[in-house]
Amino acid sequence: MSFFDLNPRLEGDSYFVADLPLCTVRLMKDANYPWLLLVPRRSDMVELIDLDEADQQQLMREIAQASTCLRRVTDCEKLNVGALGNQVSQLHVHVIARFREDAAWPGPVWGVVPPLAYDPDKAENLIEQLRDGLAQERD
Repeated sequence: MSFFDLNPRLEGDSYFVADLPLCTVRLMKDANYPWLLLVPRRSDMVELIDLDEADQQQLMREIAQASTCLRRVTDCEKLNVGALGNQVSQLHVHVIARFREDAAWPGPVWGVVPPLAYDPDKAENLIEQLRDGLAQERD
C-alpha cells in the first residue's frame, strides 16, 4: 500500500467523519452548506483518470454511498457532486447538500458568502449522524 498524505488545506478546512474502503470522508467547516469531501487514500492522484479502473469504480460506489447518506441526514432538495481541484490539486470529490433557501441557490457555492463556522455541538451532532448513516449504507 502506498503512503497517503492529506493536503494540509483540505485537512484544515474540514473535520474527519469516517474512512471508507477507498476514501477518507470529511465535513467541510462551512455551516452554510452540509458539504462532504471524499479523498481517495492514494498518493499522487490529481484526476479521476489517475486512479486504476477498480479504484474508479470504488470511488463511484463511495460517492453514491456518501450522497445517499447526506440526503437522508439533511433532507436536501438537491445534491451537487464535483471534482474540481483548481485550488487544491489532490484528487477530492465534493458532495454538497443544497436547499432553495441557501445563500448560493441556484448557482455554485464557491465564493458567494464567507464560510460560516459550525457551532461545535452542531458539528459534532452532524458528524455523528453522518457516521451512523455511512455505516448503515455499508450494511
